[in-house]
Amino acid sequence: MEEDSVKLEIMLSFIAEVIRIHFIILGQILTAFAKLIYPGKPKDVSEDIVLITGAGAGIGRIIALSFGKLGSVVVCCDIDSAGNQQTVEDIKELGGKAFGYVFDCSDREAVYENAKKIKKNVGNVTILVNNAGMITGKKFMDVPDELAQKTVELNTIAHFWTAKTFLPAMLENNHGHIVSIASCAGLSGTCGLSDYCASKFGAVGFLESLHMEFKAMKKSVYTTVVCPYFTNTELATGVQIRYPWLLPMLEPDYVVDQIMDAVLHNREFLYLPRSIHFLMILKALLPCSSFVALHEFLGLSTAMDHFVGRKKDN
Repeated sequence: MEEDSVKLEIMLSFIAEVIRIHFIILGQILTAFAKLIYPGKPKDVSEDIVLITGAGAGIGRIIALSFGKLGSVVVCCDIDSAGNQQTVEDIKELGGKAFGYVFDCSDREAVYENAKKIKKNVGNVTILVNNAGMITGKKFMDVPDELAQKTVELNTIAHFWTAKTFLPAMLENNHGHIVSIASCAGLSGTCGLSDYCASKFGAVGFLESLHMEFKAMKKSVYTTVVCPYFTNTELATGVQIRYPWLLPMLEPDYVVDQIMDAVLHNREFLYLPRSIHFLMILKALLPCSSFVALHEFLGLSTAMDHFVGRKKDN
C-alpha cells in the first residue's frame, strides 16, 4: 500500500512538472513573438571593451567600425598587420578609441600572451567577437592535411583560447557577451566544404554549450551565434550560385547591420537570410535523399567548383 502511494506521488509530481514546462514554453514562445514585433531598446555598449578577431578586413572590419561608432573601446586583432592598423586608424578618425594587436588567434600561447597585454593596457574585454576564419574550398581528398588542421584550429579551437582567457572576468563581473561568426555551413554539410563545415559545426556547438552553462550558472553573460549564407566578400571569391535571384549572396553591410542588431538585443541565434530557418525545418523533415536533391536544385553542390577565395586569410 505504501509502495503504491509512493508511485502515485511520483506520477502526480511528474504530471505537475509536465504541465509546468508546457506553460513555461508557451510563455517563452509568446515572448519571442512579441520581441519580433517590438524588440525593445538596444543595450548601451558605450562602456564596453570589444575585442574582434579578424578585424583587418571583411566582416570583422565592418563590425569593428560599427562598435567604434557606438562609443565602445575596440580592440582589433588580426594576423595582417597593415589591414588591422588601417581599421584602428579608421575608428580613430571617426572619433572612436581603438587598439591594435597582431597575432595568430589559433596559436594558444600567442592568444594568452597578447591577452595579458590587452588586460594591462586596455582593460577587461566585455564583448568578444570571434570572427577570424579561413576556408580552403576544396573537395575532402584535395585538402592538404596542414590546411585541414589549420581550418579547424582557426575556425573552432581558437574560440576556446579567446573565451578561456577573457571569460573569467565576465563571469566575475556578471557582465559580458561572446559572439561567434559561424556560418550556414555550421548547420548543414556542403559539397567542397568538408573541413570548413566541420569547423563551423564545432563553433556553433561550442557557443551553444557555453550558453547552456551560463544559464545553469544564472550568469548574465550572453552568447550570439551568427550563421550567414555566402557573403559577398573577398573570402567568397569564385563562389557561383545557380539561381542568384532566388538565393543571392549577402552583402557585408547588411550582414553586419543584422549582427549588431542581434548583439544589441542579446539574441542567441542569427540565421541569414531568415529563409535558412525554413531550410533547417526541411532538413529535419525531409528524407536525406530529398535534401540532397534540394542542394542540387539550389546549386549548392557545385557552388565551390570555381572557388578562389582571398590570397591571404585572417
